[in-house]
Amino acid sequence: MPDPSVVIRFKDLHNDPTVREHLEKRCARLASRVNDLTRLELTLTPNAGEFAASGQAAARGISVAAHAAAEDIHLVGERVLDKLERELRREHDKRIYGRRRTAQKARRIR
Repeated sequence: MPDPSVVIRFKDLHNDPTVREHLEKRCARLASRVNDLTRLELTLTPNAGEFAASGQAAARGISVAAHAAAEDIHLVGERVLDKLERELRREHDKRIYGRRRTAQKARRIR
């Protein structure tokens, strides 16, 4: 399985290599947990004394987005990645269990 493309942007912020390295490691961990992750984008911005982050992820026909805010730049990155992982898992489960439910209903009708 090829590695997903990971894009981390710092909008109106200094490009901090330690934050970038931390988030890249966390993105790699997310990619190992989610099957067929193809693209992951994070954007970090300052927002009235705190930091805001938005993220988008795509995996095998599933596309999700998440937003988070926190006072610490490391924490905001963690929060948005946690939300993305939760949303990806939810969409995956909807597909898998939705198909199973449809198949079970079809078997009951016969």
